[in-house]
Amino acid sequence: MSNERAARAQRVRGVYLLTPDIGPDNVESMLSRLGAALAAGAAMVQFRSKPDRTIGAPIDMDFRRALAERVQAVARRHHALFLVNDDVDLAVALDADGVHLGRDDGDLHLARAKLPHQLLGVSCYDDLQRADGAIRCGADLIAFGSMFPSGTKPGAVRASPDLLRAARQRHPEAKVVAIGGITADNIRSIGRGGAHAAAVIGAVFTAADASSAARQLSDEFARGQAQYERERTAV
Repeated sequence: MSNERAARAQRVRGVYLLTPDIGPDNVESMLSRLGAALAAGAAMVQFRSKPDRTIGAPIDMDFRRALAERVQAVARRHHALFLVNDDVDLAVALDADGVHLGRDDGDLHLARAKLPHQLLGVSCYDDLQRADGAIRCGADLIAFGSMFPSGTKPGAVRASPDLLRAARQRHPEAKVVAIGGITADNIRSIGRGGAHAAAVIGAVFTAADASSAARQLSDEFARGQAQYERERTAV
């Protein structure tokens, strides 16, 4: 692992923001919430842009690229990590801090080769064996979930918080990320499970006050991590 990649991996922690699916009319509001959440302590943001599942509309690629650049600019202003979801070529073009890939988002070996100094995150759902394979391909982040019922992906497979602890023990060299349905009411259990970071969308971007929401999430997650460390060292 290069020094640059290792330095990025050390910054994987706490509240991990995933941008919501939006249209042009909602850009300024989303960016304002993003900036407020990053200022309040969120350390990372992943740019997501999916087709409109309600009408089957394709993505406007010019809008997507322009939005990604603006999200990246906000992240840089707050010294936060910026990752791209699903799209290795866009991550390369923007010199992002990394890319995150799901089951159908391309070859992991190829992604690692194209981004040798950046982070490679991989969705592992509820499957430790998939995590094993991701690590062999050079993954830095292994993400599990949905941890709880998720409005973004209501049909997603469910993973237990106990899986986070197992993944961390099995792959101590990796950063373990939890995703799916995480709120201020349950994020402490994610920290206690051993996750390095907790990915959220609605808990921040639909909150009345994004700054307060991010701060509460960060505080609760830190309390859970402190419990994890106490329990781990007591064994």
